[in-house]
Amino acid sequence: MNKYYQNKGLVAALLLAGLTTSSLFAAGETDAQLLAQAKISKTQAEQIAMAKVPGAKIQSAEIENEHNALVWSFDMVKTGSKNVTEVLVNAKTGKIVEVTTETPNDQAKEHAADKADGQK
Repeated sequence: MNKYYQNKGLVAALLLAGLTTSSLFAAGETDAQLLAQAKISKTQAEQIAMAKVPGAKIQSAEIENEHNALVWSFDMVKTGSKNVTEVLVNAKTGKIVEVTTETPNDQAKEHAADKADGQK
């Protein structure tokens, strides 16, 4: 193989590596930017969510933009129940934005939709 093609391959590999790294870095910046905008800490938001769904345990938590607001999103479960209650707490005001309950059937549909989105 001549040097021309070797150099082209090296350049392509470096460009691909750079794009992948910058994409990962950009995703991390987004989370940092969201956290920087929050006036309500994760701990404060957890307390608000726990008060809304007493006796539940937090299964997962994340900060995200949803319903045109910066929110802390908590998936919560109660012992003995297969349902998941999602509580959205406004990360700037601490007010409850939404509370929804998902049955196992709803959860399976959401998981399938997420999996399909990941394959696109």
